[in-house]
Amino acid sequence: MTLYAQNIDACFAATIGESGLTDDHLAPFTKRADMALGQLRQAHADRSMPHLNIVEETADIDALRPHAAQFRAECSDVLVLGTGGSSLGGATLCQLTQDSAAPQLHFLANVDPLTFERLFAGLNPASTGIIAISKSGGTAETLAQLLAVLKWRGTANTPVIAISEPGARPLRQLAAHFDFPCLDHDPLLGGRFSVFSTGILPGLIAGIDVDGLRAGACAARDQALSAAAGDSAPALGAAVNCAFMTALNNRQAVLMPYLDQLDRFGKWYRQLWAESLGKKGHGSTPIDALGTVDQHSQLQLYLDGPKDKIFTIITGRHQGYGPTIDITGLTAPLPQDLAYLAGRTMGDLMAAEQQATIDSLIAGGRPLRVISVDRLTADCLGALFMHFTLETIIAADLLAIDAFDQPAVEDAKIRTREYLTNMD
Repeated sequence: MTLYAQNIDACFAATIGESGLTDDHLAPFTKRADMALGQLRQAHADRSMPHLNIVEETADIDALRPHAAQFRAECSDVLVLGTGGSSLGGATLCQLTQDSAAPQLHFLANVDPLTFERLFAGLNPASTGIIAISKSGGTAETLAQLLAVLKWRGTANTPVIAISEPGARPLRQLAAHFDFPCLDHDPLLGGRFSVFSTGILPGLIAGIDVDGLRAGACAARDQALSAAAGDSAPALGAAVNCAFMTALNNRQAVLMPYLDQLDRFGKWYRQLWAESLGKKGHGSTPIDALGTVDQHSQLQLYLDGPKDKIFTIITGRHQGYGPTIDITGLTAPLPQDLAYLAGRTMGDLMAAEQQATIDSLIAGGRPLRVISVDRLTADCLGALFMHFTLETIIAADLLAIDAFDQPAVEDAKIRTREYLTNMD
């Protein structure tokens, strides 16, 4: 089952000139990526990396279905509290669709007080459910969010659920104190890698096909791990990115989907790539963009600014879809800048724009890969999540860094607590 296709032709000098890679640039990284794939195959076989095995599981989904049914039956709104990966995965998943019977999900990743004041003013606590997610169980933002929401909620009896790793965790202690359940978060599964875990309950509430999501991820994983690096899309993507970083000092990576449903996906990717690879002087800066919106802003820089970026364009099959642009009844003669739209669908325009951007980047000598999908279904989204998860893990291996820690983030957390403690 092929749910997406990756084309890297425009990453090479043969296509875009001197700003592209040569085979000599890429070969050392594909060789090392083969070794990384071997390690991942072993990790999958011995189940030492839950990132690979969780997508095979079904029991945890079944255990969450009654909770999701309760939220759907009793709530008009659900607040999903968490920051970083605890929020981005579920928010991205729920952008796929939401059925009409589902509560409105609000993903609250920040602690801006004005946001909460406005939210509290517009919601009914008697019909608002709460999900609080923190892998460590001690994330300051999530704890503050939860305490504020519980105070606002008062004596309401709508469902509340927490998710945290086992042990003596502040979030678990709050759950025990307020008498609501706290579900287990796998200690080996970092927040930014947890979309197939922490995203499932919000996805079920929204009516997402989470079984299909995991099936698509399984298919993408199996295809990636069964091939050599030159034929494994995530391994090849990692090798290309690392070759640009090291051989050509290309230090910015732009992800630009031409599907509105992947707008949040760009932000999910941004955290995954930056927090996993930005260590010891390594990494590239991820930039999220959205077609066609950023054709009218960032594309000027992309095409006419410094040649220091690699671009990933995600395209969809848009041609022929959407409303037809009808000009009947307008007074003739029509303006020249309107006539070319006549009879076209909105999808025709989107298709033309995504191809035009690809062609412009290639003509400008900008390194480019294209990931194409047919229709963005749950299994296709699962495959994309898995692709970029594997690509990031493999890239970290190629750069000889740990993909799973975040020492600089931990330093900022310690300083935040110190400032708050000493605040007048």
